[in-house]
Amino acid sequence: MSDSPPAPGSAMAPYRYEAALAAEIEARWQDFWEAEGVYEAPNPTGDLAPRGAHAQNPADAADTTDTADTADAAPAIARPKKYIMDMFPYPSGAGLHVGHPLGYIATDVYARYHRMTGHNVLHTLGFDAFGLPAEQYAVQTGTHPRASTEANIEKMTSQLRRLGLGHDKRRAFATIDPDYYRWTQWIFLQIFNSWYDREADRARPIATLVEQFESGERETPRGRRPWSELDAKGRADLLGEYRLAYASDAPVNWCPGLGTVLANEEVTAEGRSERGNFPVFKAKLRQWNMRITAYADRLLDDLEALDWPEAIKLQQRNWIGRSEGARVDFPVRTEAGAERAVTVFTTRQDTLFGATYMVLAPEHELVSGADGVVPAAWPEGTPSSWTGGHATPAEAVAEYRKRAAAKSDVERQADAKEKTGVFTGAYAVNPVNEERVPVFVADYVLMGYGTGAIMAVPAHDARDFAFARAYGLPVRCVVEPSDGRSTDPDTWDDAFVSHDARIINSAGPGLSLDGLTVTEAKARAAAWLSGRGLGEGTVNFRLRDWLFSRQRYWGEPFPVVYDEDGIAHPLPESMLPLELPEVEDYSPRTFDPDDADTSPETPLSRNEDWVNVTLDLGDGRGPRKYRRETNTMPNWAGSCWYELRYLDPHNGERLVGPENERYWMGPREGMPHGGVDLYVGGAEHAVLHLLYARFWSKVLYDLGHVSSAEPFHKLYNQGMIQAFVYRDSRGIAVPAAEVEERDGAYWYRGEKVSRLLGKMGKSLRNAVTPDEICAEYGADTLRLYEMAMGPLDVSRPWDTRAVVGQYRLLQRLWRNVVDEGTGAVTVTDGEPDEVTLRVLHKAIDGVAQDMAALRFNTAIAKITEVNNHLTKSGGPVPRAVAEPLVLLVAPLAPHIAEELWHRLGHEGSVVHAAFPVADPAYVQDETVTCVVQVRGKVKARLEVAPSISEDELEQLALAQEPVRTALGDGGVRKVIVRAPKLVNIVPA
Repeated sequence: MSDSPPAPGSAMAPYRYEAALAAEIEARWQDFWEAEGVYEAPNPTGDLAPRGAHAQNPADAADTTDTADTADAAPAIARPKKYIMDMFPYPSGAGLHVGHPLGYIATDVYARYHRMTGHNVLHTLGFDAFGLPAEQYAVQTGTHPRASTEANIEKMTSQLRRLGLGHDKRRAFATIDPDYYRWTQWIFLQIFNSWYDREADRARPIATLVEQFESGERETPRGRRPWSELDAKGRADLLGEYRLAYASDAPVNWCPGLGTVLANEEVTAEGRSERGNFPVFKAKLRQWNMRITAYADRLLDDLEALDWPEAIKLQQRNWIGRSEGARVDFPVRTEAGAERAVTVFTTRQDTLFGATYMVLAPEHELVSGADGVVPAAWPEGTPSSWTGGHATPAEAVAEYRKRAAAKSDVERQADAKEKTGVFTGAYAVNPVNEERVPVFVADYVLMGYGTGAIMAVPAHDARDFAFARAYGLPVRCVVEPSDGRSTDPDTWDDAFVSHDARIINSAGPGLSLDGLTVTEAKARAAAWLSGRGLGEGTVNFRLRDWLFSRQRYWGEPFPVVYDEDGIAHPLPESMLPLELPEVEDYSPRTFDPDDADTSPETPLSRNEDWVNVTLDLGDGRGPRKYRRETNTMPNWAGSCWYELRYLDPHNGERLVGPENERYWMGPREGMPHGGVDLYVGGAEHAVLHLLYARFWSKVLYDLGHVSSAEPFHKLYNQGMIQAFVYRDSRGIAVPAAEVEERDGAYWYRGEKVSRLLGKMGKSLRNAVTPDEICAEYGADTLRLYEMAMGPLDVSRPWDTRAVVGQYRLLQRLWRNVVDEGTGAVTVTDGEPDEVTLRVLHKAIDGVAQDMAALRFNTAIAKITEVNNHLTKSGGPVPRAVAEPLVLLVAPLAPHIAEELWHRLGHEGSVVHAAFPVADPAYVQDETVTCVVQVRGKVKARLEVAPSISEDELEQLALAQEPVRTALGDGGVRKVIVRAPKLVNIVPA
């Protein structure tokens, strides 16, 4: 066969595989697959039964033609299941570029392979459609977010369909569908109506906590009146301290330029918003929160059983940030004369005697509240360097807090040489030695870790040391230096930090730690504190509760209303979904981006008819007036549980049917927590979506709604398709397609431009759309190229010129089966020769292993080797080779495979044809060369069977004449055998 067929369009090659023919084949088979329900996966409950003879249940179909070719003729539910998911796409108005479908193509290939190996495969795709981009577009254009979002979904759906993705479309949805977010709201109410029972180590209905308070089994916390004496507001406030979803006044990231509060993860290291690059300030607002911290230990512990990349597990461990230490109370008097306690968390309670001052975060309640510790005047003798030049402590603290609010957490924790802060005017008492220690406010302490307060031990902490030097504070050595320095900190240039030294200078009333190791001193100090009610050994986490409010329109409304006392009441399930009302103005009220002294005004708050309602909540009190919540849920809400709705998308009675959930996601061998079999998406979601989804899954598991305690058992992070960005002298990106390369330089309209590898995107003017590649080469070529570019989990540069390599592979495959002149199938019924059989079966064996391990690039290399062998062999290809080759290609290039499969005489879809099985006799080489060494020198080479045993190989090697000659009469001390390729003999 020639590798240079007649030119496209010539009369000599009317059936040549080129773009026009590929487009016709692809469109025809996409229509067929959709009409026949080829990708439809049934549920064990009998719903969502597949349609047509080519669906996943061929034994139950009306027409079981060609079932001998199918992967498994048993009913689909009787087969092993495989649940494969992609991370939710957001329907962007810009549509897809070729980087977007990388993961979608990979999961499609993986799903197709498992259908062909006899699995009941669930693979579908929906849209995560709430969020800020659609709302901002609505603000700019006046287009309702639903209209623009649905148009974007339609556009992306069309693009994805063109790629031949095998999704069960009956299971698809968008998070903006009221029938979907009804259940998002329902889950919120389950979380709201739950608390975490530490003794049971799980979430329980809030009613069980009420029962404990009512019966006296549980006492109200210290400082609160008994349950029986509390009014409705008091009881609601108390329960709010336990609920897993609660509203509180808390420090938040306030972005005036966007008019909304942001999660920590939505703020850049520079203290600006990810979207819009506006300044972000610290503010205190009443917001909804999720008590994810209650699950910190379980979120850590259960990571061990998950099949996730270690890098992602490490990110989650670091984000949760578990540390063991002690809680310590330092008594302090408020301006009003009341005694309060500054509570600190420390991992070094062994250094308590070295604490010479305290520091509060600028947001701490003891410096921001009316019942704070800031006095009216400076105490006598206060050094001027402590006051910041202000006349009163209140002025100093207020001005410092304002400056700190303009910094990001990263800036505040940066290892800057200059430490800043002001004295509050208050003194606390160190509980171990009863010394008065000054209380400062400084921005290097954050409310996001521990209690927002620290005991400063400057001798043994570098940041505290720098602050103490700057403000002339005492430095006391309490851990014996082991680096040769003296115990006098006045001679030090920096702190001494050690975790295995001896404790010194640490004796006081009732407690002495002198002479103990750090570990021993920690234990003794914790026990002493606990015994006197001054603290206790405890565990702390870096993880903070999840801020769950957004001041936006385009999000799920909260299913709660407030009565005249401000008490939150959940809506009854019969009132769900609570749908978004129509509004004229979609935008939150924005402010001067630099004006921190502002607060949110949400779009929903301007719709008085929707906000103020009279409802009968079914609580026996009849119709009453209420006010709706005017914040909306964050864009993460809908993606916290979507893996469950795919299982049972049309269930109007339950979130998900128990039998369906157990079948697709329930625990099983190797998956103790259950979950999706394969979840593919970007590594950037490690501590956002993935952590939030795990939390929701565990709450639902605790409450008995699901059998799976984890949402995703196996996680795979695909890499990124990158592209060259070309910039002119101004640094402006120019169209990559119009750049010319001349003499190693790059030119755009006569101007030399720079080139740098980076992201692909519309703004960088280097985006290539899948539509362009499909039009020029066909979707199968695009699929092959993206899978062949390199390992799936690494980033790789896009090169349109290289696409032609996979195009030629498909052209050669086509010519090995079809005559380009007549369109007739050219395969023969003759037997293939042994060389061809070995090439084929080695490829079958290797491709199967590669498919299972998502090594699609090496699978394509093996397929190419077989195809090239057939091309070079010349003459017609035997059917016994052509059909397995088509089946090998089918997961990767399904359109051309379906076409060739049918041209080869099969009526059933190739989607459900059985994947080829390698014959072991042809996989192994007939013989391999074994090297025999004596004293490290080669004495013989043997041709042996690959299966030869070590004993057989040793005897054969020792029998060789050159070996016997080399050994002489000395005998053998040792023989090292590495069958079948090496024998190393050590003479006596």
